[in-house]
Amino acid sequence: MIAVLCERATDRPPGLDRLPADFRYCAADGLHEAVRGARALMLWDFFSTAVRDVWADADALEWIHVTAAGVDTLLFDELRDSPVVVTNAHGVFDRPIAEYVLGAVIANAKDSLRSFDLQRGRRWQHRETRSVLGAKALVVGTGAIGRETARLLRAAGLEVRGAGRVARGDDPDFGEIVASSNLAAEVGWADHVVIAAPLTTATRGLVDATVLGALRPGAHLVNIARGPIVDETALLAAVRDGRIAATLDVFDNEPLPPDSPLWDAPNVTVTAHMSGDVIGWRDTLADQFAANVGRWLAGEPLLNIVDKKLGYIPTGDR
Repeated sequence: MIAVLCERATDRPPGLDRLPADFRYCAADGLHEAVRGARALMLWDFFSTAVRDVWADADALEWIHVTAAGVDTLLFDELRDSPVVVTNAHGVFDRPIAEYVLGAVIANAKDSLRSFDLQRGRRWQHRETRSVLGAKALVVGTGAIGRETARLLRAAGLEVRGAGRVARGDDPDFGEIVASSNLAAEVGWADHVVIAAPLTTATRGLVDATVLGALRPGAHLVNIARGPIVDETALLAAVRDGRIAATLDVFDNEPLPPDSPLWDAPNVTVTAHMSGDVIGWRDTLADQFAANVGRWLAGEPLLNIVDKKLGYIPTGDR
């Protein structure tokens, strides 16, 4: 028996009915019943926090799969301390997010926001823009998404460094990795700072007023990770001062409230947590889970197992 938590009970992942398993589909208000006796749980509604509320009903649970790269909204102490295995959608979003970041970097260099404003005003204003060739990018987070981002930025001609838990040299994707604990001393090197780290106790609030103040004038911040990694109040002050620009796909509160000042902030691009969501992504997520169900039913090791203490898959120091 596998329970599947959906945003709506009718919004089901495609193709699961072909698997040799029984599925219970539910929304959050029905999870307490669906999880009873279930040996596995798929979080199709991957931002839901409902699992914590029904934990006492999860009497047979062995495995939880989250259809997202980040698992920060799922983890809580009782789950961390339990033998329940957690897997995620590792690999699905790497290339799409890297493409989003490259697009954001090019749009910033080519002053696209200004071009859109001029077009709406029917104003012809010739300008010179910057090349991305030789620009410097610091990617904060050296997991799979950060690495794919680094590879794509390098291919476009940027000089790239990473920032992770442990500083080291000669990395195949980043060249040099600096310590994220010393981020304020490192960000001044970069024209573009990309946040690609998981949200953990170590990264929450990592990009604070001190780090933002250390960015070089005209720098560009891209956040495709989680909103709470960046201090939104300090970021708003920085963009209003005209010191930096920002491309933001994630926020403290989502959906971003209509009255948020970030909507109208200067030199800010807002997208609706969609950097990894390319056409067909839901089919890919469902196929990935189905493949892992096949392994689970056959008694084979599951793929993409998350270290519940760290909060991510330990494929390298983040």
